[in-house]
Formats: sequence, structure tokens, C-alpha cells
Amino acid sequence: MRAREPDDSGVIVRDGVDIHWESFGDGATTIVLLPTWSIIPSRFWKGQIATLARTHRVITFDGRGTGLSGRPTDAASYSHLEFAADALAVLDATHAGAAVLVSLSRGALWSLQLAADHPERVLGLVAICPAVPLTSGLAARTVYPFDEPLETSEGWAKYNSHYWERDYEDFLSFFFSEMFSEPHSTKQIEDCVGWGLDIAPSVLAETSRAAHGYGQKAFRSLCERVDTPLLVIHGEEDGIRPHASGVELAEILHGSLVTVAGGGHAPNARDPILVNRLIEDFVETVAPTRTTKRWVRAARRPKRALYLSSPIGLGHAMRDVAIAGELRRHHPDLQIDWLAQHPVTKVLEAAGEHVHQASRLLAIESAHIEDEAHEHDLHAFQAIRRMDEILVNNFTVFRDVVEEQHYDLVIGDEAWDVDYFLHENPELKRFAFAWMTDFVGWLPMPDGGEAEATLTADYNAEMIEQRARFRRIRDRSIFIGDADDIVPHSFGPDLPAIRAWTEENFDFAGYVTGFDPADFRDRDALREEFGYGRDERVCIVTVGGSGVGGALLRRAIDAIPIAQRKVEDLRFVVVAGPRIDPQSLPRHKGVTYRPFVPNLYRHLAACDLAIVQGGLTTCMELTANRRPFVYVPLQHHFEQNFHVTHRLQRHNAGHRLTYDEAADPDGLAAAIATAIAAPVDYLPVDGGGAARAARFLAELI
Repeated sequence: MRAREPDDSGVIVRDGVDIHWESFGDGATTIVLLPTWSIIPSRFWKGQIATLARTHRVITFDGRGTGLSGRPTDAASYSHLEFAADALAVLDATHAGAAVLVSLSRGALWSLQLAADHPERVLGLVAICPAVPLTSGLAARTVYPFDEPLETSEGWAKYNSHYWERDYEDFLSFFFSEMFSEPHSTKQIEDCVGWGLDIAPSVLAETSRAAHGYGQKAFRSLCERVDTPLLVIHGEEDGIRPHASGVELAEILHGSLVTVAGGGHAPNARDPILVNRLIEDFVETVAPTRTTKRWVRAARRPKRALYLSSPIGLGHAMRDVAIAGELRRHHPDLQIDWLAQHPVTKVLEAAGEHVHQASRLLAIESAHIEDEAHEHDLHAFQAIRRMDEILVNNFTVFRDVVEEQHYDLVIGDEAWDVDYFLHENPELKRFAFAWMTDFVGWLPMPDGGEAEATLTADYNAEMIEQRARFRRIRDRSIFIGDADDIVPHSFGPDLPAIRAWTEENFDFAGYVTGFDPADFRDRDALREEFGYGRDERVCIVTVGGSGVGGALLRRAIDAIPIAQRKVEDLRFVVVAGPRIDPQSLPRHKGVTYRPFVPNLYRHLAACDLAIVQGGLTTCMELTANRRPFVYVPLQHHFEQNFHVTHRLQRHNAGHRLTYDEAADPDGLAAAIATAIAAPVDYLPVDGGGAARAARFLAELI
């Protein structure tokens, strides 16, 4: 799922070549994110589009040879003149007047050509790691000829047309590893290799030949015709084009230069928060807007907290509302704003909480999770990796909120975007920050093999390094649970044990139920409230709020008639949640179908059995209320299969089934009959977690 879909799109045909373009937003100033070398499509701007389109009009187009654009097979079709002419044609087709042109690498050539030939159409230029012929290239790249067979394939010898025909994917892996010289760039490399495989090596070779022969003299003559504001952003450790070329371009065009120390060839992908801000600030200098601001003296500022509650599972919202209530006991004058998404907002609205108006700008993470899920199969680790552009957008919304309003405290309940990008951009922290989570450590699924184990270890290592270097970012790290709830695994080879590291770096609140189990000791009264008969046995089937549980709902419904034959007076209540239409589910007599149910935990406290996914919140609510339940973890969901299962086994709670085991209606019905008759001997759940978490938070205000 993209962070933002285009508002308009189309194809122009220029000299017989299709050029596919997209347009986002409707701001007064137009920004064109230009194509670069045809090895990757316009999707490489995914970290910029949603952010910039909130206040500007953003236009992208796939360069010839890649994406949805045409793929001519001759080198002449890939000259810088052709790309510049494509850009002008896109400006005309989209009825854009003058625009700010943003380029990466070779795209700087197209932008400078357009600025020289049509200065009236260019407000300014942002050139990121410009690949321009001003200085000598990297020495390692000048050793090997491109079109002659080589006896070696080491290093830059891979940049060779004959080698591309033999092992193109190996070249791509090498090239993009050089492009992203920053540590922990696995996702960016993976993206680019995938995009690169979409263009034939023979066509890519023609695009490379097109770049040969355009020398320094001709380029300097071009620059003499450019009189446009310029910003150059260049990584100091660029492994594709030397940093010196960016320095010289800024000098000869009297532009500004931002050097990214430690940065590689694509800071727009590796450091999107920085690059987006630089682009926004530059656009403001060439096309200023009138703004008004209000500043409140520190002594006059009310106590205010911003609460971020993860939308992936409604349990975060339930526990966060409980913690917020306890926090107000310590600070009755505290104002709490919530930056939240659907379906969390439904819980907050029901609780009377204030949802910040900027929440409407957030990209919906739960919708992305639904897109990633396939019949009770959600590879949670990979789904979060592929949520990268959504996280960039949502962090930027957060950044704007905390810049416009003073907050004493920001609370992030598994707000991955905020925690990660604050560590990557520590200068943006201007408030106390508390991080909360109920699991620590990415873990590989067994069938992912060594490749997935390497990826999860890399993600864990980056987090550990961030925490060691910038301990000041989190003023408090709170684990929702006890130390024994932490899995007995390591973060990866040569990395610490997860439990030991967490004990050193977190405070433990205990589990937060959001309610006091003692309130439900009189189950008869509770059942009477819900209309459940004294003699009937009630089974609630529920799969949470993300919408990925539709397949399990249907399997449970298929088993209902069999289970009713096995268990006398068995009544079923099927809760679809906020994102599944109850009318879309198979119908059976004697079954009640419900949409989203506020305070579902009260119904679960009254039931005789529940069938649920392996989500922590619902399972722990049932554990706290000592209710029998069958849980079916999502396949490939590392948290449900490892972290949650470990915690439930520690509490001796629940009857676990795999999804394959739940496929047989007879087997699922048998599990229902067994679980509903089994004695409950759970480890008690302490009900003081919300108060303890609130006490930790209160100390930061």
C-alpha cells in the first residue's frame, strides 16, 4: 500500500515513446520529482511524495526505459536531451507552469538542461548527489571498459555490458550496495534490486552508452546558461559519484550545498526526514507563502501530552485509554491530545478523548496490514518493513504537530515511526518522550531461513546501536508486562539476549488490562445484562480490529453446527470488528452477528469460551478474566507465534491451534468441546499495570 495514491495520472506519447506520469496534491507550488537513471522507476521517490503533497502539487513520471513508460532500444533515445524534453512535455500535459525540479544522480542533467532551455518553467533546482561531468569519477569506476569482455567480475568490473547478460542480478546487488553505503540499508537495497530487475540488461546497457561522450566542456557550457536558485544535497561517502562533483556544481552555479556526513548516494531514501525538510525549506525560499505563528511564553503553557497509540490491533487503544485515565490522577490539569488512526479513533471517541485534527493526515497503517494479509497469513516483520513510506509520512505529520504546539510529554505506544526517526534525527526532540511496547525483538520465522534471520538481526542491531548512542531520546522505556514475559531468545548472532537487554533498558509496568478483573466476579449479573441465559453456554468468536481475521471467522463459522452437536446449549456470538462487514459472513441459525463492539472485554468476561487470533490484548483479557479460549496465531506473524505464545504458556492460558489444525471443522469443533470443559488454572494477572505505567509517565511532566 502506498502512503498516498495519485490524484491524477496519465500517459503522454512523445516521439513514439510512452511516458507515464502521476500527480499528487493541489498546492500552489508545483514540485517535479524527476526520473534518474532508468535502472529504477519513479517509485524511488516514495519517501517524499506524501509529505510534499500535503502542501504542494507533486508530479512524478517514470523515465523512459522503466516503470510504466516505454522502453526504446537505442542509445540515442536515452540522451539527457530526451529526458529534458520528456519533463517539459509532462509539465505541459499536467498544465503546470513553473516548477521546482528535484533530481537524483543523473536526473541533475535533465533538470539543468530544462533550466537552460526553458528558464521560465523552472523556479529552482534541488540536485541530490548529482551525477554530472565536473570532476573525475571514482577511481574504481574508471578502470574497466564497459563494452569489452573482462576476465574478472570483481568489484566495479561488474559494471560491464557482457557481465550484465551473464549475471544481471549480481550486478544489481553490487551496484545498490555501493549506492547505499550506510549501515542497515537492507530495505533500500532490496527495493532497488527489485526495481532494477524490471528492465532488461540489454536496454539498461543502451541507457549507459547514452551517457558516454558528454564531457566537462559541454556541461560547463550548459551551466553558463543556467541562472536558477540551486540546492545541492550530497552524501560525503557517496559510492557512486564523488562528493566533489556536488561541491563544484554548487560553486559554479552559486548554489547552496548541504553535505550529508556519512551519507551515500541516495539520502532521499536513507534519510528521508532530512531531505524532505530541505526540499520544503528550499521551496519556501523560491515560492514563499504567508504564514502566521503564535508563540506562548513557557510559564503560560498548559500541561499538555501527545499520545500516539498503534493502530495495529485495538488492544493498544484500550490499554492507552486506561493509562491516560491514571495519568490524569497525577496531573488533573493535563491536556491529552491523541494522534491516532482508524480504528483506534473509534475507541477514543467512545471514551470521550480528544483526537488531534492532524490525525486525518495520517496514512492508515491497519489498511496496509490488511493488504499484506492473505487468509490468516501475515508476515508481520516484512509487512512492517514494507510500510516504510507510510512511516515516513506519519512521522512527518507528527513532526509538524509538535512544531506547531508545545508538548511536555509525547507517549508512543509502539509508534515505530516516531521512535525510529527521532533516533535518526535526534535534533528534532523537543519534549520528554516515553516509549511503550509489549514485545522486544524482531524474530525470524523458521521457513525464512538464513536470509530472514540475517534481516531480523540487522534490524535488531540497528535498534541496539541507536539506543546505545542516543539514550536521551527515550526518557522512559516501559515494557507492558513482566520480565518473565520476555522470550528466551537472542537478538541474533553476536547480539545480546533479549531478556537481559530489556531488563537493563526498560521499566516493567506489568500487564495493562484496561479494567479490573474483580469488577466481573458476578458473571451472572453480567450475563443477564447481555441477555445470555443461565443454562446456555456462550462462545464468542472475535478476530480483533485490523480486518485480517476474516478467514478465521469463516472457519469458525463452518465449525459451529458440529460444535453445537458436541456441546449442549452452545450459543455463538460472532464479532466482525470495525473493518469486516458482518453481512459478508456465512449465516447460521442460532448465531448472533455483531459489528464493532465497544468494551468487548466485558462480553469476553461473560462468555464460556472464546475463539480468537493470537493477538496479545484479547488473549490476555481472557487470561485476566480466567475464561477458556482457543487461539489461532496468524501464520508468519512472529509476535503472535513467539512473543504472545511464550507469554500465554507462562500463564498456562489458552488452547493453541495452528491455522492448518483449524482448517478441519471437525477438529476445530473438537477443540471447542475440549477447551470449554477444561479446568482453568491460569497464573493471575496483576491489575495494577495501568497505574504503574502512569506513575512512570507522570514523573516526566
